[in-house]
Amino acid sequence: MDIPGLYDIFTAHPTVTTDSRDCPKGSVFFALKGASFNGNAFAKAALEKGCAYAVVDEKEYAEEGDSRYILVDDCLKTLQRLANYHRRRLGTRIIGITGTNGKTTTKELLAAVLSERFNVLYTEGNFNNDIGVPKTLLRLKPEHEIAVVEMGASHPGDIKTLVDIVEPDYGLITNVGRAHLQGFGSFEGVVRTKGELYDYLRDHGGTTFINAGDEHLMGIAHGLELIKYGVGTTEGTTVTGEVTACDPYLKFRWHTKDGEWRDVRTHIIGSYNVYNMLAAACVGLHFGVTPGQIDHALSSYVPKNNRSELEQTAHNRLIIDAYNANPTSMAAAIDNFRTMKADHKMAIIGDMGELGAVSAEEHQKVTGLLADACLDEVWLVGDEFGKTDCPFRKFKNVEEVEQAITADRPEGFTILIKGSNSTRLFRLPALL
Repeated sequence: MDIPGLYDIFTAHPTVTTDSRDCPKGSVFFALKGASFNGNAFAKAALEKGCAYAVVDEKEYAEEGDSRYILVDDCLKTLQRLANYHRRRLGTRIIGITGTNGKTTTKELLAAVLSERFNVLYTEGNFNNDIGVPKTLLRLKPEHEIAVVEMGASHPGDIKTLVDIVEPDYGLITNVGRAHLQGFGSFEGVVRTKGELYDYLRDHGGTTFINAGDEHLMGIAHGLELIKYGVGTTEGTTVTGEVTACDPYLKFRWHTKDGEWRDVRTHIIGSYNVYNMLAAACVGLHFGVTPGQIDHALSSYVPKNNRSELEQTAHNRLIIDAYNANPTSMAAAIDNFRTMKADHKMAIIGDMGELGAVSAEEHQKVTGLLADACLDEVWLVGDEFGKTDCPFRKFKNVEEVEQAITADRPEGFTILIKGSNSTRLFRLPALL
């Protein structure tokens, strides 16, 4: 079946699922494949559970004479092509976001600001890969006035694949840092891959929102229409701002080119988040959101999903940043924690994943940052930190940490919890 024909079916059944355990009545099931599963094998079950159609790419799973099976060459590519076709048919203005750190938070801040004036669709959670991005686009409705689509990458070419599906009108790269080095090969590989968003916008006349103080981003932004934001007195910026306090929530102030300073108290931890806040203000202004509406959105935003969260328990105050970690974000989190005012500080730090050949070096550097932070106590979790030369207490996994907390729970501390999602440190707040 060709894409226009499939689109007619999608128009009549506009809910897509890739999970045979979640089959809303009348939806369309796409039988995707993974390293350890074949979605084709679950197509029949999806139909039995309520799906109207099942898109498969292996003929033996399409029961002869049953028109509910749609046979294609490649289910994933078909899903992506259908999403792009839908995006083109609706013509919604789309802002594409990528970056090493902060892209999910920035996406949510942009959505909060733009929602003050528009009906906005934005990526749910961090569904930002070659499956999540097309599923986001297929959620677009005619009533959506703007979409904010997050795009992630762990290998060269990943962003090019996604921008060719999304075809963004606007783009924003939050930053480039040392993450997924095993896949990218080097920091330069990170820059080139994130820059694939700029390449698309350059070739298609798109507009770029950019941190004017980021030399890596400015260095690859030649030939683009730039709308700038930044910290300090960066020349030519639409939005300029600065941190005024972190006690522990971020407070900052910002102004437009000719405007007065505006103070904002947020519900987010970390001075590094000021760049995400300024990015959202810059985008909002471009689309006609008023400064007052921007202030309201930024001050009302409450983080979730283990990102820059503050939680006060009966025993401790927790700074939870346990969704992801790489050398750049780890350094920023530790530096912010070092300057935070608290009587007793403790850090529970988990391994950083996908660093390849530089993993040992980067984990050792983190132990140095922790030593310089002069904390009362540091617990390191994971095999990579287990190999480091440092005086801190080490645990093989989160289960060992849970046992230690059960035996002798820390009390009266401000505790930073930071690590890659694979270390599962998100299980700890309930015990602390």
